[in-house]
Amino acid sequence: MRIVLSLFALALSASAERIVRFISDDGQIYTGDAILPEGTTDASKSTSARVIQGDIFSNFTVTQEIKNISSLLAPMAPERTRTVRCVGFNYAAHAEEANITIPDFPILFFKPWTALAPPNGPVPVTEGYQTQGNFTSEMDYESELVVVISKTAYNITVDQALDHVLGYAAGYDVSHRGWQIDRGGEPQPQYSMGKDADGWAPWGPAIVTKDIIPNPQNLSIFAKVNGVTMQNDTTANMLFGVADLVSFFSMGITLLPGDIIYTGTPSGVQLGKADPIWLVNGDVVEVGLEGLGTCTSTITYSNATESAFDPVLGFIGVKE
Repeated sequence: MRIVLSLFALALSASAERIVRFISDDGQIYTGDAILPEGTTDASKSTSARVIQGDIFSNFTVTQEIKNISSLLAPMAPERTRTVRCVGFNYAAHAEEANITIPDFPILFFKPWTALAPPNGPVPVTEGYQTQGNFTSEMDYESELVVVISKTAYNITVDQALDHVLGYAAGYDVSHRGWQIDRGGEPQPQYSMGKDADGWAPWGPAIVTKDIIPNPQNLSIFAKVNGVTMQNDTTANMLFGVADLVSFFSMGITLLPGDIIYTGTPSGVQLGKADPIWLVNGDVVEVGLEGLGTCTSTITYSNATESAFDPVLGFIGVKE
């Protein structure tokens, strides 16, 4: 009997390091703990994972059942996310390059959960966002640290904030500067029409838990376009750190398990450049953070009249 119990204990683990969601070669969707290839901490390179049973926000176990990864999905089903909060101009150098006054408090805007997308795939640019006459398609890149809330938070202190975090991921805050700024109105730009289209929030490749990332304020962060590094900074330069943001956003507002926070991008974007080179059809954007992995997205023009969003799978492609 003791041998059986020991074997059962070995078969289950209560902790996970890199939580991924994926389609396996049997066609089923699984949540798992990514098995990393030797020499990397990037779950986007994983080809298999140990299956997780249970709810990642309450009670779950990491089993010894291993499944192959055929296709990575966003680490969480979009329907589990009530709110996607985003932070504008959270690095001083980014505010300066955009000629924006450095904020005294976090600048908050939202993305709909229909924007959430897998870490690898197309970024759809539908007709209204493409160049039309004298209106230029000003697609830009933004690499960001993403925070996943683990439990309900309301009016919590900075010291309590990280106790309400499940883990971290990389994210691409897809941005169209024409709709954000040129057509954004005065005196300040609006964000929604320039950032909220379906598939405009790729994230992942995994939720890396706090056991692996105890301090989110010392991570290198980068973005590449077609293999060329465009952003290269550290989360140490955030104006408002993760704990500050989680506490601030809980001020009179309930944060719920599964809520996501995009924490802002460093300098190096095209916004504010004298001669910007905007992203065009076929450009490949790679965003990533140290220890968290990478997301690789392809700018994809589409004349679709039907959404490819699925509440379980997320944004799953481009329909024509």
